[in-house]
Amino acid sequence: MSDTEQQRDDVLDHRDAAPGEERIEEHEPAGGLAGYLLGFGLAILLTVASFLAAQTGLIYQPAVISALTVLAIAQMGVHLVFFLHLTTGPDNTNNVLALAFGVLIVFLVVLGSVWIMSHLDQNMASMSAHQAKMIP
Repeated sequence: MSDTEQQRDDVLDHRDAAPGEERIEEHEPAGGLAGYLLGFGLAILLTVASFLAAQTGLIYQPAVISALTVLAIAQMGVHLVFFLHLTTGPDNTNNVLALAFGVLIVFLVVLGSVWIMSHLDQNMASMSAHQAKMIP
């Protein structure tokens, strides 16, 4: 085997990793102890912001639910990037696809449940006066 073939094999072996064995480099935002501490700080900040939004009058009352939704989505993003190390790199394609499939399944289950409950509510027979009196 020549030197160039050996070098090419070394490069291929260096990039080869089984699922779950992706290397987190120190220069990445989520790499190392500093990445964990930054993610922890952001998670605490978003949690405190959620409590402040819900329990104080800092936000216009009808907009509190929207603010909590935005803060919850940001919190999920922080956990995905800093703790689960889910990035858009080429080595995380399977992880991103698995996450997207999971979100699709949850969306279908919730949407299907709401649809079924809506149709059940519309198709239920109304109670007669006699049946309403029997309810304690």
